[in-house]
Amino acid sequence: MMNKQIVVLGAGPAGAAVALGLKRLGYEVCVVSEWRRFAALEGVSQRVLEGLRQAGLHQALASACAASPRQVRWNGEAHAPNVEHLLDRPAFDAAIRQDLLAAGVELIEARVRELSSTAEGHCLQLDSASGPQTCHADFLVEARGRQAPLSGKGLRGQETLSLLNHWQEQPGPARSAVESLADGWAWMARLGDGRCFWQLTLDVASTDLPEKSQLAEFCAAQRAQSTLVRELFGAPALQPSALHARSSTATLCLQTSGDNWLRVGDAAMAVDPLSGNGIFQSLSSSLQAPAVINTLLQKPERAALARHFHQQRVEQLFLRFARIGRDFYAMEQQWVARPFWQSRRNWPDDLPLHAPADYASLRVARAPVINGELIDEADVVITADQPLGIWHLQGIELAPIVRALHSAPLTEVLAPLAAEQQRLVYGWLRAQGYRQA
Repeated sequence: MMNKQIVVLGAGPAGAAVALGLKRLGYEVCVVSEWRRFAALEGVSQRVLEGLRQAGLHQALASACAASPRQVRWNGEAHAPNVEHLLDRPAFDAAIRQDLLAAGVELIEARVRELSSTAEGHCLQLDSASGPQTCHADFLVEARGRQAPLSGKGLRGQETLSLLNHWQEQPGPARSAVESLADGWAWMARLGDGRCFWQLTLDVASTDLPEKSQLAEFCAAQRAQSTLVRELFGAPALQPSALHARSSTATLCLQTSGDNWLRVGDAAMAVDPLSGNGIFQSLSSSLQAPAVINTLLQKPERAALARHFHQQRVEQLFLRFARIGRDFYAMEQQWVARPFWQSRRNWPDDLPLHAPADYASLRVARAPVINGELIDEADVVITADQPLGIWHLQGIELAPIVRALHSAPLTEVLAPLAAEQQRLVYGWLRAQGYRQA
């Protein structure tokens, strides 16, 4: 039996970011992962690349293609709003493994056949190329994405299915596009080497899908009706092609931690693919995880605080992305009565993505924060748009300033700060609705 201090299940961006962060804190980390079993392509924004850099995933970052143009056809209108970087997922996954190995993180290529957990630790039965293995972990990080087993309560959006197709054409310029359809939407892209991808996202309950053996023909028929497909691709796009079906239902785990385990990335919360980039949200929930785990292991008296911090931020992130998706769906007015669009334009709630600034509502409260390598508690400022609170503004604590403004004029409150800090804080106050009398 192998004895490990911390085992991370999953070598995607989320698992890798946690493993590298823990390694920097001095922990011995082992990552257990299978290779991806299907070809896939993703389009990511510049902020994802910044997240990869922040996580220390430099070789994964280098695997991203240069920015290429992206077309959007939504609500009967055509736009070319921005660019995106295309990620060949098999190459990206291989680069992540290179980053892990370069950092000295142990990597086991294996499938988890069985997992049993107690307060004393976790026992994993693994199937690897060299045969069955048993591994014991003191702490476990669940980062296997949407496929991670979920026990306990969770929140699910409308059941959603994505059908990913890929085929080969002649080399040409890299491009991508997205378009709305009567019963769903499609994302499509081609790489410079001629590999082409098209993904159709549908509602499980209302779509009359054929048998599994006929899905490739069904998708080819859908592509044949799209003028955008004909613009981006050649004749092979109109033929049945290799296909992989996967769930893309939005899910939120309502218990993302215990005293000796933590869920991150899509295993904690997975968003509708229209809501924002999945890699970005995976990194967002994972970059905080090393501090949470370090607190659970080194400061058990703060365990409840650390777990509350992680759960709060996972839930807030989920709602943010879910509302982004809701607002995109609501923009599509051509098929408002169709089940796909009708069920998604009002979920998860009717609250605005961004609450309007309201200086009168600002208040100071105690809340968990990341303080160096640990989760701590501090006075933060709760705002309409930041319900979890803001502690610092580029190193300047905001709670003392907001408190002082109740009894002193702005010039007096800001006087101890340097001129540039004064401008920074004043700009923040103005953004919150503050106006001098």
